[in-house]
Amino acid sequence: MTVHRIGIRQLIEFLRRTGDLNPLTSSDNTAQEGSRIHRKLQKRRPKSYQAEVSLKTSFEFLEDEYVIEGRADGIDRRDDGVLIEEIKTSDLDFEALPESTSQLYWAQAQVYAYLLMHQEETLAEVTLQLTYVQTPDETITTKTKPYTKQAATAFFSALITDYQEWLALRHKLDQQRINSAQALKFPFPNYRPGQRQLAVNVYKTILLEKHLFVEAPTGTGKTISTLFPAIKSMGESLINRIFYFTAKQSTRQVAEETISLMAQKSLKLKSITLTAKDKISFPAEKDVPPEKNPYMISYYDRVRPAMMDILTHEDQLTRSVIETYAEKHKVDPFEFSLDVSLFCDIIICDYNYLFDPQVHLQRFFAAPDKSNCFLIDEVHNLVHRSREMYSATLSRSPITPLVKALSQHRAANQKLIKKLRSLQRSFTRYGKVAEATVDHQIAQVEPLTNFNQTLGELINETHDWLAHQTPTDTVDQVVNYYLQCRSYYLISQLYDTTYRTRIILDDVHHEITFRQFCLDPSQHLKESLDLGRAAILFSATLSPINYYQRVLGNETDSLTMISTSSFPPKNCQIIIANNIDTRYVNRHNSLQPICDMIDAMVSQKVGHYLIFLPSMAYLEAVLTQFTETYPAIQTFRQSADMDHDARQAFLAEFRHHPQQTKVGFALLGGIFSEGIDLKHDQLIGVGIVSVGLPGMNAESDLIRDYFDALNGQGFSFAYQLPGFNNVSQAAGRVIRTSTDKGVVVLMDQRFSQSRYRQIFPPHWTNLQVVNSAQQLGNQLQKFWST
Repeated sequence: MTVHRIGIRQLIEFLRRTGDLNPLTSSDNTAQEGSRIHRKLQKRRPKSYQAEVSLKTSFEFLEDEYVIEGRADGIDRRDDGVLIEEIKTSDLDFEALPESTSQLYWAQAQVYAYLLMHQEETLAEVTLQLTYVQTPDETITTKTKPYTKQAATAFFSALITDYQEWLALRHKLDQQRINSAQALKFPFPNYRPGQRQLAVNVYKTILLEKHLFVEAPTGTGKTISTLFPAIKSMGESLINRIFYFTAKQSTRQVAEETISLMAQKSLKLKSITLTAKDKISFPAEKDVPPEKNPYMISYYDRVRPAMMDILTHEDQLTRSVIETYAEKHKVDPFEFSLDVSLFCDIIICDYNYLFDPQVHLQRFFAAPDKSNCFLIDEVHNLVHRSREMYSATLSRSPITPLVKALSQHRAANQKLIKKLRSLQRSFTRYGKVAEATVDHQIAQVEPLTNFNQTLGELINETHDWLAHQTPTDTVDQVVNYYLQCRSYYLISQLYDTTYRTRIILDDVHHEITFRQFCLDPSQHLKESLDLGRAAILFSATLSPINYYQRVLGNETDSLTMISTSSFPPKNCQIIIANNIDTRYVNRHNSLQPICDMIDAMVSQKVGHYLIFLPSMAYLEAVLTQFTETYPAIQTFRQSADMDHDARQAFLAEFRHHPQQTKVGFALLGGIFSEGIDLKHDQLIGVGIVSVGLPGMNAESDLIRDYFDALNGQGFSFAYQLPGFNNVSQAAGRVIRTSTDKGVVVLMDQRFSQSRYRQIFPPHWTNLQVVNSAQQLGNQLQKFWST
């Protein structure tokens, strides 16, 4: 018999929440603030009062035991009877509290009353007390009502009867998942080289509750090699849920296709793909306030039937499936996808749902859960992404127009205007320090404590004001800046020695910007990874792997694996052009040698080639020189700000006319240097100009200085390794199948240096060095002839 534990608050919110979906009626209070107020009130209570009383009951259903448990905020055994207190905190005025929310508060107290009265059989009636604290002023509202054992029994019995319908569904889905996972066979006749070992290591990682870093070159079949063993571990009841985290839409589609493939081989479980809110909303919701949005009005009255419908009839909940059922039941598709995900076995979603403190899924990641497993694809992208997740920027410029708009608003609030002007003065005061420097910017270790305090006061005042407003353009302005302030303030609560505060002045636009920049988010990432039983972090480019271990968790006991390439090394010729100097001081002199190398590269075999350059200016210069020198060769290029159609047109050049020589020019580290799949004769050669170092900039310099002090590897961590990952990704565009043949020409003499050679991926074994265009031509002639 399996024992399932269910929190009372979780039970009530799932079964008894009704009414509208309206984010403006939610509270900004943190859990820490709520706990502080709870403790403060509990200390004021008489000696007869007992705080945080644990209560529970259990029942058996479908051969499992279900424990309903929670802690009453307080029980006071007075001479005139027993009082059960439920304390709630929010920054909403009590009178503005929706009826549906207050009903949830009372319902929690009603469950505590049932548990207590059935624990103490002589107790026939209690008094329920709801104590509501409105922050930040801590205004207290108290409501009481009597509650009998008979009423409590009827309420709880109805609650459990309703819940058993969902328990029966969950039980059915659990058995379905376990049975089909046990029976599942690998969906291909044979494993590719390195694939079986990867699958075995993933399973062992889950068994041992570890974190595994994997470099698995293109062709390994990373998606099936990680999903398959994770699903098999479900059959052994090691885990109940898999989160498949990605950075790109294309990777999500591969995960969906892999699950679909296994479903054709008898796998039966529920998977869901979570899509960003701005991409899945219906047109009818665009620019419509929540109180007028037909998909949010009475959302909680319709969402449970919608969930039962989709879970009964669908297994793979892709975006289109979710939209179909959301439209059918008139529920917001984004919120619907989050609610139905609670019943899904595999959840495909973006990194930020686990790692980003602003948007992570509270319903899954409020506390560690050993039944969850994390598969994190293309994890090299997480290095930069995580720094941004834990950083925040706020500017002064929106304040003046905001004050002007509020002064003219029919509901002008002088307290709010005063708080905005106070923040504006704080910007100016701190900005004077940067004004005294040559480049008008500084970076300091200390946080701006007084500024953050002023910001917190503004946030509280703004939230209180917004709760009483109807939508207008001015209210929209306030909301926009309010959200920016909240984001900045949240990050200020995480500030430690891994942060720097940047103060930046822009004289041209009379702008002052504050930025809390996270140099090293590894501790935050570790805490997120520890929320599950195991994590597998994988990518085709993860060299050197110890660097990624350091910046993506910094754990002493994480595991590593470098998988062998599934493709014959002889099919890819790596060549270093040792005569090319791309350092900035020599860039003008490098143009003609680069053009000659490109010509030598494309002259040996007709086909499609792609040249990557580190900046748009360099790309323009090389392309201009190349077309002047070799006008007969057809070229095309990436341009700035390409929309979807322009990107598709660029890629289409590779997919047609393979018997024509064409050369594309693109940005190294840009949209075409990773995530594109040009197979067979669509792309037979890549030229990479430079070692990909990011341009010197203030934030990379801060990272360099931080890691120099920490481990003496500042330049490597800030510049060399992030740049080389772009090189590895670009090189990975060439060989996409076991029959592909192609060349990668590294056009920079620095690639010959040991500091680069020692970080080359292990599968770069077919390597040559040339010192002229003629030598390159001779080497490629040999390669193509064999």
